Amino acid sequence: MKNNEQQPDFLFDKVNYKILLIGIVVIALGFILMSGGGSDDPKVFNEDVFSFRRIRLAPTVVLIGFGITIYSIFKKSKTA
Repeated sequence: MKNNEQQPDFLFDKVNYKILLIGIVVIALGFILMSGGGSDDPKVFNEDVFSFRRIRLAPTVVLIGFGITIYSIFKKSKTA
């Protein structure tokens, strides 16, 4: 590389991208927990729609994932 060429500067550090990826995985896990519970027959009501997993756990996991993602964006690098 010549002396006058510069390395491309990334917006975040490697650690920030790892934390961001973890946050995205946690959000995806929350949406997976939220899925399902439907009924094949439209005349039959399935009580599983109102389970603890879909009403409390899954939205909490999604919000935690968004919190992790926001933290990864605001985390400052040690070099700067």
